[in-house]
Amino acid sequence: QVLRTPRTALTARPITSASGRYIRLGTASMINQPDGPFVDVSKINLSKYAQRPAIGRALFEYLFHHENDVRSSLQLAAAATEHSQFKNWWWKVQLGKCYYRLGQFREAERQYKSALKLFETIDTYLLLGKVYFKLDQPLAAVEVYKKGLLTFPRDVSLMTATARVYDGMGEQDKALSHYREVLEVDSTCLEAIASLGTHHFYNDQPEIALRYYRRLLQMGIHNTEVFQNLGLCCYYAQQYDMALTCILRALKLASDEHLPNIWYNIGHIALSIGDSTMAYQCFKLALVHDNNHAEALNNLGVLEWKMGRGEVAQSCFLSSKEQGPHLYEPLYNMSFTCEKVGDIQQSYQCCHEALKCFPEHVDSLELMKQLKQHFEAL
Repeated sequence: QVLRTPRTALTARPITSASGRYIRLGTASMINQPDGPFVDVSKINLSKYAQRPAIGRALFEYLFHHENDVRSSLQLAAAATEHSQFKNWWWKVQLGKCYYRLGQFREAERQYKSALKLFETIDTYLLLGKVYFKLDQPLAAVEVYKKGLLTFPRDVSLMTATARVYDGMGEQDKALSHYREVLEVDSTCLEAIASLGTHHFYNDQPEIALRYYRRLLQMGIHNTEVFQNLGLCCYYAQQYDMALTCILRALKLASDEHLPNIWYNIGHIALSIGDSTMAYQCFKLALVHDNNHAEALNNLGVLEWKMGRGEVAQSCFLSSKEQGPHLYEPLYNMSFTCEKVGDIQQSYQCCHEALKCFPEHVDSLELMKQLKQHFEAL
């Protein structure tokens, strides 16, 4: 019946053929080209897909995570939110993600709070806490996580996020308490195990730290960092045979990024057992892989000074100071060597800088007293 009707200027083709043409135009943006992108974003009618929830969500995930096209994702999420009459919590969360990526943290905060009023989820609480942490409001982030724990009690991700915030604030006691609570709920939480192991190692409890790192090894985490930490724990726990075995295993698994630290640790162990020749070679190897390794430069300077090469030692200390301005050791060593060669003024300046980095360093305080006595004698 349709084909029998006469054609006019408005429809120069049969209706079936015209509708097929519109379908081709509508899906042209979704055609996968062999050498082109999976989806041609420039041809997408975002307002059209915003009215189709199933396809719209998949398209948003593709644009946001795969294409990293935040602005197009924001347009799609805004149109979909408006189409849902601002009652869809999922689209509000996606709007918050877009605003966060664009650096508009207050807008992201507003969207996350609005989403939580509609429907409470763990991810939304975590994202809102992340916004507050970015705004340098860690206590507000902790309050958000605590509010989330009231709705989702003993949730591992919220408890871990709370411990992470306390750790970043420097409140180690609260952080460790939360990490222990995490392990009571989930004994396989890698972050909690590694954090507790690090805490015990730096608090002169290598035997307890060794237990945590062995737990990581039993869980199947076989990488350079675990074996290196195991080796250091074994060494400080006086298990020398296991220390060398673990560090050699770490050396076999290491990439170029980890080799400088491994050679530095081997050199540090060699210094502790009195083998200065081996330590010298290890520090040289650390500098081969990373010539900006400040700690290796400092220790190499100490060995050069003991060998009687004062100028080379001072050059190493200067390089270490430039590469690691947060370190006090090269500053103290430079001050010590300058005092020995008679350069009192330079020694005083370096000692003063060392005390700025570490005001309670006993050797620097003693050296500063000697320098003041020199100046008083003059």
